[in-house]
Amino acid sequence: MTRLKILVTRKWPEAVEQAIAARYDATFNPDDRPLSEDALRAAMREHDALCPTITDRLHADVLSAEGRRVRFIANYGAGLDHIDLDAARAAGIGVSNTPGVLTDATADLAMTLLLMTSRRTGEGERELRSSEWTGWRPTHMLGTSVTGKTLGLVGFGRIAKAVARRAHAGFGMDIVYHSRRGVDDPDAAALGARRLASLGDVLAASDVVSLHVPGGAETRNLIDAAALARMPAHAILINTARGDVVDEEALADALENGRIAGAGLDVFVGEPNVSARLRGAPNTVLLPHLGSATVETREAMGMRALANLDAFAAGETPADLRT
Repeated sequence: MTRLKILVTRKWPEAVEQAIAARYDATFNPDDRPLSEDALRAAMREHDALCPTITDRLHADVLSAEGRRVRFIANYGAGLDHIDLDAARAAGIGVSNTPGVLTDATADLAMTLLLMTSRRTGEGERELRSSEWTGWRPTHMLGTSVTGKTLGLVGFGRIAKAVARRAHAGFGMDIVYHSRRGVDDPDAAALGARRLASLGDVLAASDVVSLHVPGGAETRNLIDAAALARMPAHAILINTARGDVVDEEALADALENGRIAGAGLDVFVGEPNVSARLRGAPNTVLLPHLGSATVETREAMGMRALANLDAFAAGETPADLRT
């Protein structure tokens, strides 16, 4: 029996790559860089399935490439805004993702950014490394305590709930949230969380705002100049969701003009390029998309993608099928 031809577009953890190679006629991208649109079109003609990541832009013209052979896309990651799902559905291409396995790692990183930004640790480390620290003094680089403060969650899915659990149980934070569902979540009370009527209400009530919504057209620039103006001047913004949820120019304006106190960001609009204004803002902590970057999580993501691929190959419905 001929084995399915599979393309893995980036380097995955070694244990996962070995498992894929044992089951399939697999090709791995040796450059570990995003494939060009032309390369993706060629891949659509040459393979039975693709295993892409967020760096692969699978638009309608790629998915409908002439002579297309691909019938399944086992995405490495939970987010799917880089794949045109409507076009995939129209072309009869199944698409799966890897939800759930990255929840704790991403929640941990959101809390890392929350603490780093509120305590100005990024600024402190930069000062020390540049040999500009002149020693301890009572008013040096004062941050803000998060204990007992209000955390506003924009979105209330798995990751947001994991952040709420850490913040409420660990730091006694009061949790408020806004959800597009518009109804009280049954898990909220146990997490010390209460739903507010609008996004604006959450922004205005929060000392820290953490974003947990998917990317795409519905949430693009959700946090714009008007939204940032609703936040208190002492508040900080945390984003571990998607870069396009935040209007980065408006955020840079708010940071430069002291309209908010700081921002902790793990995702950006033009990754890997990051706005020079954000990079130059002292009151920021900027990380290179590390939300799921633990050995355990990245291996689990790969194995989940492989399980979906195995189900497709066996003629079964993948557990995480999205089209």
